[in-house]
Order: sequence, then C-alpha cells, then structure tokens
Amino acid sequence: MKIAQVSPLFESVPPVTYGGTERVVSYLTEELVRQGHEVSLFATADSVTSAHLVPALGTSLRKGTAVPSASSWLSCHVIELGMVADLADTFDVIHFHTDYLHFCMARQLPTPHLTTLHGRLDLPELQPLYRYFNDLPLVSISNSQRAPLSWANWRATVHHGLPIDLYGFEPEADDYFLFVGRISPEKRADRAIEIAIRIGLPLYIAAKVDPADQVYFTSYIEPLLDHPLVHFIGEIREGEKHSLLSRAKALLFPIDWPEPFGLVMIEALACGTPVIAYPHGSVPEVLEHGVTGYIVSNQEDAVAAARQVERLDRRDCRAAFEQRFTAAHMTQAYLKLYERMRDEPRINGHAARHPEARLTAGQPQAPSPR
Repeated sequence: MKIAQVSPLFESVPPVTYGGTERVVSYLTEELVRQGHEVSLFATADSVTSAHLVPALGTSLRKGTAVPSASSWLSCHVIELGMVADLADTFDVIHFHTDYLHFCMARQLPTPHLTTLHGRLDLPELQPLYRYFNDLPLVSISNSQRAPLSWANWRATVHHGLPIDLYGFEPEADDYFLFVGRISPEKRADRAIEIAIRIGLPLYIAAKVDPADQVYFTSYIEPLLDHPLVHFIGEIREGEKHSLLSRAKALLFPIDWPEPFGLVMIEALACGTPVIAYPHGSVPEVLEHGVTGYIVSNQEDAVAAARQVERLDRRDCRAAFEQRFTAAHMTQAYLKLYERMRDEPRINGHAARHPEARLTAGQPQAPSPR
C-alpha cells in the first residue's frame, strides 16, 4: 500500500529525547517499510527514517530552549497539512497524528484517512469540536481514552508497540526505583519520591521539565530532591533510558490523570521491569495486577507493593510485552484498518458524512458541509 504518515512537528521522528507521539509514529513507519509498504512521512527535516521523508519544517519546534509561539507552531502545521493535501491523491490511505488540526481539510480529501488521537480527551472544550466532526474516523490508543467521547466515530483501539529488539530483557535488577517522563502535577513525581524514601531505596528521576511546569517543579519537586536517596537526572536519550529501565527494581508510575496510554510502561515491560501504578486511564489495560506489576489506589498500597515487587517474575513482564505490545502487533492492527478503509464505499470520491454532526451539544443541527 501507499501510506502517508503525518506527524506533529514539535519533535523530530523519532525524538532525540522526550516525545511519545513522534516516537510511536517512527516505530509504525519503520515497521510498515520493513513489511514492504511504500510510506511517505510528513515530519521535520531532522527526522531519521527509511520511509520517503517529506520535510515540512527544517528542525523540530522544540529543538533548543525557546518555546514556540502559538502562531509559529500553527503556521508550520498549516503548511504541512497543505503539503499533505497537494499529494493526497497519490496515497491509498493517509494516517494523521496531528490531533484535530487537519479536521477541516480532511473532510475534503479524496483519499481514505484516519486519525489516531494521542492525548487526553476529557477536556470540556473538546466536546463541541468532536461533535461537529463526528463523521471523521478515529483511533484510540486505549479503550479508556475514548470514554469522554464514546459517541465519536471510533474505528478501533490500537495499543502502542515497540520494536521487539529495542529493549533487551534483563533478568536481574539492582536496588533502585525509577521514575521516567515529565515533571508535572498529573505525573506525581512527589508520590514516587515518597514511596522510595519510605522503602529506603534510591530513586532515579529521568524526566524533563517543560517551561509550563517550571513553577510547579521549583515550588513542589525541587525541594524534595535534597534527600540523599533521590537522584534527579533530567531528560535522557534512548540508550540511557534502556540502561536505567533494565536494571530498575520497578518503574514507579503513580499518575493522577487519565493517562491515554503511557508508553514508558511497555518500555519497562520490554526490559522485564515490573510497574507500580495508580489505576487511572489506560493502566488497567496495560498492566496485569500481580503479574506485570501492581495497581494501587493509595500510597500505603504503593509502599506495600514496592516492598514485595521482587515476588514478580521479570520473565512474565517480557512475555506480556512480546505477546501484546510489539511494533509488529501495532502495525498489523493498523494495516487491517487501512485495508478496510481503502475498500469502503465512497460517494463522489468522499466518505459518507455522518448525518448528526452538531456545532455544539444541544444546538440545532448544523447543515452538512458541501
């Protein structure tokens, strides 16, 4: 098949450090190429891929320390989407990863398309937007992610996957815990610090601090870093992440928000490292309590889980990854969707519109766009 992958431009594909969406786009793109498909990747020029790269921007928007303004990141994405529209009729299917930025133009495309939504969907302002565009085909990355928009045009849930050889299995662990990701209120690094201190084992924090979270970091997290058991590393590269994940006693994932997926959980499982997590969002879909980790509801349970995490067999963690979360599994699920959408009946070159699109919930029905 001739497939277009349309990535956000905030990070390169794959990202050098932090960046879940662009990393998944890379894994999917490379596996599609490996299986013999003709893939065009719309991304930044500093991306590295075996697909045909269509550069929409010279370097990623987050490269360096400057925070991209709304006008700069929006204008870059508008150019990218214009490039996609120009080439649309050369593809069998177009796969968007750009949130809802492309929705207006997607309705006019002659080519079958779908959108994987990578972020949280429980924000109130999203309701009228997705109701108006409720004809567009969507993919969720967990079943829990779609709950706030259960009425949307969901075509499938496709869990993320990693290349099977990206992380090697490590049967033995060292005596430390690990926190990986972002420092933000919803990720709850403070909970991870408390767990490690109460157990009396070191905690390594490999996490970025976005400018938007700098005040939170300075006010709430930085004072906790003075404890001798707490080691703040900052943002790390892929090889460094592997080294830390593979030898950790457990990954601590004490989140306080509806996590859409949580890529780091399956990165840990790939190494054989169990996960101790709060039961929000996708966590119960990804982890099997008592097998690949412990799902806890409070700090007392988290500390108890951390004390007995050695009871879990690290081989079971790796087996769960191989059975459910490889890039090959993810890609096969998407290929089935691509084929189904390519073969769906279309009216005048376009997919049939949903008859009940509304501008906002409770308002009179908006006329169907022509």
